Amino acid sequence: MSPRERFYRRERTSVPAARAFASEALADWGVRDRAYDVVLCVSELATNALVHGVPPGRGFLLRLLPLSYDGGVRVEVHDSGDGVPVVPQVDAGESDEG
Repeated sequence: MSPRERFYRRERTSVPAARAFASEALADWGVRDRAYDVVLCVSELATNALVHGVPPGRGFLLRLLPLSYDGGVRVEVHDSGDGVPVVPQVDAGESDEG
C-alpha cells in the first residue's frame, strides 16, 4: 500500500474528483470501516483549500497515506496560496464555545 497523490486545478470539478480519487484509493487498500469519514475529510479540506488558499490559475495537492500501525489513513491537502495561516486570538470571555 503506497501513498497516492494527485494535483487538482482550481476548477468546479476538483472537489468531486478528489472525493472519487480518495474512494478509489481506499477501496484498493481495503479500507472500508473509515471510508466515509476519510472521503468527508477530503471533501472538506479540498473545499477549504479552494475557497481560502488557491489563487486563480493554481491548484492544490491531495496526498493520501495509509497508516500501517492502525489501519488509518493520513489525508494531506496542500494549497498553492502565498499566505501563511493565522489563528485568530479570542479572549475566553468572547468565545461562544462552552
